[in-house]
Amino acid sequence: MSEVTHPRDEVPGVREAGGAAAKPAAPAEAAGAPEAAPAPERLSLSGPSRDAADAERPGARRPSFVFFAAVAAFCLLADVLSKAWAEVELTRRSPLDPLVLIEGHLNFALAYNRGGAWGLLQNASETLRRPFFLVVSVAAIAFIVSLYGKLLPGQRALRWGLPLVLGGALGNLADRVTRGSVVDFIDYRGDWVEGMNRLIANVVNGWHVTDHWPTFNVADISICVGVGLMAVDMLTSGRRSLERAPEGESRVESASRPAA
Repeated sequence: MSEVTHPRDEVPGVREAGGAAAKPAAPAEAAGAPEAAPAPERLSLSGPSRDAADAERPGARRPSFVFFAAVAAFCLLADVLSKAWAEVELTRRSPLDPLVLIEGHLNFALAYNRGGAWGLLQNASETLRRPFFLVVSVAAIAFIVSLYGKLLPGQRALRWGLPLVLGGALGNLADRVTRGSVVDFIDYRGDWVEGMNRLIANVVNGWHVTDHWPTFNVADISICVGVGLMAVDMLTSGRRSLERAPEGESRVESASRPAA
């Protein structure tokens, strides 16, 4: 009988072992090349650099200046209209006869503040007071607009806080330009105000202890809420940075660990 040659026997690198056919060896293994090291795991970014990377993702949108202008305009309009109402309605009343909303706590009483918060520079000369507040207001507005243009998509608190501050600043600035003083009409009293003033009086000699909060307006409310949101953004952004640090460290360690 003649010997029959199977086609598989003619393929180089194929040999029989225990009746099973072995696959051809890979060129790298045949040449004795070392095994390629696994690709390191991608490092995660932390802190502001990660936020910047998130802003470059497809679909990520920065806060809109249309939204910024709309919120600021709403605050400005609410402030202007409320002050116009106060000047018309409250001038009909005697200073000793305020419009009572909550007995002993909340009234509407017309007042004019020639200075800043808590009467700052109220007794200063007009040549000093008006230029000072105009320069401070314009600088604050320029800073707010510039900062808003640098916001990242995740900064939601600042997205609301900055236009609120801008609307309030514009409202009080309009008063200083047109009247030379700011219209205030919201009058509040509270026991916690008296307690706070007593604590300050223990540190500051001559501090006047009263339960009366300085009279304010809608613009002041807008500014305070906006500043509060700015503080929230500062606290949450610092917390996010602390939370991302361990994650970044663990991934660095994972990338540097040799493959088993």
